[in-house]
Amino acid sequence: DVPSHLDDLPPTLLKKDYANLPIMNSVDDVVKRLLSLEMASQKEKMKVKTQQLVEKVRRSPNDNGSFELLSPFFTVAILTARIRTLEEHLQRHPKDKKNRRYMLMGLDRRRKMLGYLRRVNYSTFENTCKQLDIQYSPPQPYARRVTKRWLVKKAFCMKVFQEKQKLKAAERLKQRREWQARARAARAQQE
Repeated sequence: DVPSHLDDLPPTLLKKDYANLPIMNSVDDVVKRLLSLEMASQKEKMKVKTQQLVEKVRRSPNDNGSFELLSPFFTVAILTARIRTLEEHLQRHPKDKKNRRYMLMGLDRRRKMLGYLRRVNYSTFENTCKQLDIQYSPPQPYARRVTKRWLVKKAFCMKVFQEKQKLKAAERLKQRREWQARARAARAQQE
């Protein structure tokens, strides 16, 4: 007694443990569906997504220690998988504030990593963005909201700073004259 909605399902992607077993060709579709990623736990799905993204950016099959797979690049791939999983979750559960926060934190962290990768090795940065299908936008410069109070405070701070600079300039001039007088006295003694 197989439910009718299970009959018309396309063959699905099997979990890693079961994909290469020869018996899987002769197993019923319901069993295949149970062993597929569709029925997998969130942790297993995350693992597969992360692995797929890392495979995309890997230079060769035995590339385990290149610069890209070390901290920034590997982290970008993992964060991208996590962000995409959270985006899917938030599509179904839009009021989930905790996971929205986790997604925003991941986006922030990924942006920082991409910024670092962009500064260090631009060609690798471009390749990463292309392979992982990421659109990088540099962070906006900090802009303070201008208020009357802030303008008055800034004007006062500027005035204090200028007065302090004037006092320092007079002090430095006095010090310089003392050094010059000592230097002249030392030269006079040598002659």
